This record gives sequence, structure tokens and C-alpha cells, in this order.
Amino acid sequence: MIHLFTLGYTHKSAEEIFSLMAMNKIENLIDIRLNNVSQLAGFTKKNDFQFFLRKISNINYYHLPYLAPTKEILNAYKKKEISWNEYEEKFNTLMKERKVETKININIFHNGCLLCSEESADKCHRRLVAEYLKNYFNEIVITHI
Repeated sequence: MIHLFTLGYTHKSAEEIFSLMAMNKIENLIDIRLNNVSQLAGFTKKNDFQFFLRKISNINYYHLPYLAPTKEILNAYKKKEISWNEYEEKFNTLMKERKVETKININIFHNGCLLCSEESADKCHRRLVAEYLKNYFNEIVITHI
């Protein structure tokens, strides 16, 4: 059994994020953001976050940009040029084209957590990634925290 978590950091403090990860015994943080160095990311900027994860929680950090949408897909959704259903379809097609299931080391997903910025998993690509992976690896159990 592979327990895969997902987490969005918007409207959460560093204390909340690190508490949630500790409570759920996260071992590997898988950053699937397209842009993990934005000033908007605060404490979750790539190098800072990697340092905090290692020093505070002994959590491994992985950035897997091939699990992120393209700028074109993301911007079209943000600008309301496409609906969520269209976004979901385009993103799932992108993951199939990228053959992401062949690029991953499934071991990092055990007690792993997909990180993105969206507050809720409902309309976030982290849910789509988790569901996509579950289709290839039946032993995955998904928990959105």
C-alpha cells in the first residue's frame, strides 16, 4: 500500500503546513508546481522550502515539473478562457503524452505528499496527478490534507 497525500499551501501558515506533514508522517514532499521560485510562494520557495523541510522535519524534497501543467493550459484556465472540465481534459492528455507513469520512482510517493498552491484539491492539478497515478499503480491510497 502506498499512501499518497496532497496539500495546498494557500491560506496556510508555515506552522500549519509543517504540523499537517508531521501529523500525517510525510517523508517525501513532491513539489508539482510549474513555478516554485515565485515571490508569491513565501516560505515555500524552492531552496528555502527544501532547507526547512530537511532541517525542521527531515522530509525529502523533490521538484517534478513534468507533473505540472504547461503555462498555456494554466493561463487559459486562470483567464477563464477554458472551463475546469476543459482544463482537466487538457491536463490529463498532457500527462498521457508525457508518459509520467514511466518517469517516476514510485517509492518517493509512499508517505509522499504532492504540493501545489491551490487551497482545495477539488480544482487543482494535484488531485488530477494523484488520480492519474492511482490508475497506473493500484496500491496508491490518496488523502487530501
